[in-house]
Amino acid sequence: MHILKKAEPLLLFEMPMQENIALKEKMTSAPRSPGVYIMQDAQQKVIYVGKANDLKSRISSYFTGRDTRPMAPFLMARVDDIEFITTATEKEALILENNLIKKNRPRYNVILRDDKTYYHLSLDPAEKYPRLQLVRKRLHNTALYFGPYPSGLAARETLRFVQQIFPLRTCRNRDFQLRARPCLEYQIGRCLAPCKNLIEEAAYRKLAENAVSFLRGQRRELVSDLRKQMEEAAQDLNYEEAARLRDRIGALEHALERQNVDWGGAEDQDVLGVYADGDTYQICILFVRGGKLLGSKSFTPVKTKADVGEIISSVLQQYYDGSNLPDEIILPRNLPDEDVIAEWLADKKTKKVPLTVPQRGAKKALLDMACANARELLASDQKKEEQKTATMKILQEKLSLTKMPRRIECYDISNISGKNAVGSMVVFQDGESDKSGYRRFRIKAMDEPDDYGMMREVLTRRFTGSDPLPDLVVVDGGKGQLNAALSVLSELKIKMDVVGLAKEERAYLTAKNKLRGKTAKSEDRVYLPRRKDAVYLSSRPAALSLLQRVRDEAHRFALRYHHKLKQKNDFSSILDTISGIGRERRKLLLKHFGSARQVQNASLPDLQKVPGIGKELAGKIYAALTQR
Repeated sequence: MHILKKAEPLLLFEMPMQENIALKEKMTSAPRSPGVYIMQDAQQKVIYVGKANDLKSRISSYFTGRDTRPMAPFLMARVDDIEFITTATEKEALILENNLIKKNRPRYNVILRDDKTYYHLSLDPAEKYPRLQLVRKRLHNTALYFGPYPSGLAARETLRFVQQIFPLRTCRNRDFQLRARPCLEYQIGRCLAPCKNLIEEAAYRKLAENAVSFLRGQRRELVSDLRKQMEEAAQDLNYEEAARLRDRIGALEHALERQNVDWGGAEDQDVLGVYADGDTYQICILFVRGGKLLGSKSFTPVKTKADVGEIISSVLQQYYDGSNLPDEIILPRNLPDEDVIAEWLADKKTKKVPLTVPQRGAKKALLDMACANARELLASDQKKEEQKTATMKILQEKLSLTKMPRRIECYDISNISGKNAVGSMVVFQDGESDKSGYRRFRIKAMDEPDDYGMMREVLTRRFTGSDPLPDLVVVDGGKGQLNAALSVLSELKIKMDVVGLAKEERAYLTAKNKLRGKTAKSEDRVYLPRRKDAVYLSSRPAALSLLQRVRDEAHRFALRYHHKLKQKNDFSSILDTISGIGRERRKLLLKHFGSARQVQNASLPDLQKVPGIGKELAGKIYAALTQR
C-alpha cells in the first residue's frame, strides 16, 4: 500500500478494475488518511462522493453496518467499484468533495438544483470615480460587495433606489473615458457628470461613501450625518445644495419607515431553515443584514434518504462556495463535520463565522420563521407538481399519446424569404424549460423559402444523433409541418408521438355576427397524425397553456438566432463594399468591439483606435455605416 508522506501532494489510489475483485478487498486496501472516496456503479458512473478523516474506517462502516443512514443499503446495492483520493487534511477533503460533486452530480449526493451564484451590488473604492454595478461573480479585488440579493429584481430595485438618492455614475469605464459631453443621465438629474469634471473629486467621494453606508445598513447614522451637511450648506448660503440634501434625507427616512422587520443588532446573519416531509426536504435561507430582514432564498426540494446533518452540510458547501458570507450562520441542528466546515468558512471570510444552533430568543424566532417558510414552500411546490402532472395527463388523454409527455421537444423555423434560415429546438421537462437541452440549427441545404424542407433538415440532424428521445415532439405549424416531421421519423424508423400547433381563425361566426362587424376568434389548434380535424384545447386551458409556452419559447429562441445571424451578415455585406476591408480586418473589428452592433454604433475616434485600421480606412468605414 502506498504511504502518504506529510509533504506529498494529492495522490489518486486507482483500484484494479477486474470484474471478480470483491468490494471488501477495496476496504482492506483503503488508506488510513484523510481523503475522498468515489463510488461507481456497474457502468462506471459516479453515484456517490464522500469525504472522511480516515478513509479505511469510513469505508468499513458501509460493510459492517455501522453506517445507519437510511440511504446506505440503497447505495451499497448499486456500488460496483470504489476509488480513493487522499489529501493532507480533512479540510482539503471537504473542498475536493465539493468540486467532485459539482463535476459529476452523483445520484445519491445532495445536489442544490439552484446552486448558481447570486446577485450582488459592487463598488470599487480604488477607482477615482467609483460606480455601483450589478454583478454575479465576486472577484478577488479591492471592490466592496453587498448582498446577496434573493433575486435579480430585488437587486435592481435596490440599485435603482440607491441611484436616485446617491446619483453616482452609471456608465462603463470605457464610455466614461471617451465621453465628449455629459449624457442624458446628467440632464435628468440622475448623475453629476464626473466625466466632464462638473463635480469635485472629494464631493463625489463623499457621495460614494454615503452610498456604501446605506448599503451596509448604517442608515440612521447616515441620516444624522446628512443633516449636519445640510445645516453647514445652509449656513454657507449654499441653499441649492442644502435642498438636495433635504430631499436625500426625506427619501432615506421614508425607506426607514418602510422597514418594519427589525430584529435588532448590527450583524449580517443567514438563517437556514429545513422542513422534511418523508424523504423530501425543503431548504429556505433568510437574509438578515444589519438587523434587518431583507429577503429569502429557496431551492428546489431535495428527495434523498441522507441524514439531515449531511443535507445541511452539503447546502453550506455548495451555497457558500462562491457567495458572500455573513457574520453568522444560524442552523437548526449541529453538524457531524462542523469543525471542518467552520474552518473552511473561516478561510473564505478570513475570520471566524460562527455556526449557531439557538434554543431561545430572537435567533430562535428567526430560525422558526425560516423553517415555517420552508414548510409553506414545500406545500406550494407539491401542489404545483400535482398540477403539472394533472396537466400532462390531460394532454396524454386528449391527444391520444402513447405515454405521459414528461419530456417535450418543440421545433420552429425562422427566415426571411429563405435567407439566414435557422431552426430551434427547445426542451421542457415536467412542464418546465430545460435550457441545457436547447439547440439551434443553421439551415445548410437550401436558400429558398421552403419551410417544410427546412423542418425536415432540422429534424433529420436532431434524430440521427444519440441524444435521448423525447416523449412528445411539437412542431410549430399545421398539417404540412406535421407531415414533414412524420416523414423524417418514418425514414429513421423512430416511433414517437408528434403533434403540430398552429394559430388559426376558428370558423364559427353566424351571418348575423358577420353583419355586425364581428371577426373570427384566433385560436391555437392541435393537429394529430392520421386525423382530419384539428383538436381544440380551449376547454382545457392548463394543457393548452403548456403547449403554447413550449411553442412560444421555440419561436423566441429561433427568432433571436435569426436576428443575430442577419445582423452579422448585413454587417459583413456593408464592409464588403469598402475597399481595403477583407476577412482579416473584419475579424479585427469584431474582436475589438465584441459584436457587429458595437461596430455599427462606434464613433470615428473609436474606429481609429482599432489596431491595423488607421485614420483613412476608419473614415471610410464610419461613412459607410452612417449612410446605412
